[in-house]
Amino acid sequence: MPGPLSKEQRQKRIQDIIARESVSTQGELVERLRQGGIRVTQATVSRDINELRLVRLPVGKGRHRYALAQTTGHTDALEELARLFQNFVHDVDRGENMLVIRTAEGHASGVALLLDRVRRDDIVGTIAGEDTIFVVARTTTEAESIMEEFHALMLG
Repeated sequence: MPGPLSKEQRQKRIQDIIARESVSTQGELVERLRQGGIRVTQATVSRDINELRLVRLPVGKGRHRYALAQTTGHTDALEELARLFQNFVHDVDRGENMLVIRTAEGHASGVALLLDRVRRDDIVGTIAGEDTIFVVARTTTEAESIMEEFHALMLG
């Protein structure tokens, strides 16, 4: 009987599963892993999803599927960020040097990933949940500017 998989092996299996199948929830991914003989908790899968930087892509009729983020360069990330803001961001609010971005359910991690990828000096970092992103700007003045920029992205 083989021993437990290493984290790298488990994450490779997750990548293989989402490459071949349409998996839309963490629960479905846990079940697919269990069908393959891998016992794992949803909390572990959630951490794996974040570490692998998986995003949920729309597949139509309100359904989504997990996929690896496909952006490569800075310009690609900016273009993709603009598209995501137009399609999935509902609101941007600010308090001092902190911004809160509200997205359609399941899209916060994808938007936050792209914000992280553009590596802006005026953004210290992001934290994403299911439909909310917390963005910390370096200064209050920079937060005001970022909020204006994000509002412009939402409008196209």
